[in-house]
Amino acid sequence: MERGEEKPVKLEDAVSYALDEARMILPGIQALFGFQLVAVFNDRFPDVFGAFGQALHLAALVLVALSCALAMTPAAFHRQTDRSKISRELLELSSFFIGSAMIPLMAAISIDVGLVGYVVTGNDAISTGLGAVCALVFAALWLVFPRWRRRRR
Repeated sequence: MERGEEKPVKLEDAVSYALDEARMILPGIQALFGFQLVAVFNDRFPDVFGAFGQALHLAALVLVALSCALAMTPAAFHRQTDRSKISRELLELSSFFIGSAMIPLMAAISIDVGLVGYVVTGNDAISTGLGAVCALVFAALWLVFPRWRRRRR
């Protein structure tokens, strides 16, 4: 296939690809969730972060949990409603939920980068800047770039 050439995909293959995409991002989401849980039980956690830092960490943890729930929804939906068939609705729901999972994941990772930046530098401005740059890079790559490419076609 040449560059720029497109080929239609069968519905069953498209659904399979979507569910595979969810399976690919899930281990990363789950690993991040695990590290976030472990951090709270670290003896240094209350010493390093005051109430605001701890609240940010909790927000990031909740965002990762939400991301995990969103990414797992297509499989749960399919198992409970349409086990024996594949539908366009399943493909659309899968695409919606997997795409939606990326938003809280982007926010959670950006918050975590900012928190780690604070631990390393001890500087609020630097850590906030690192988190903001991270959020901008993720937004550019995950949201802006795909939409830009789709419009160029």
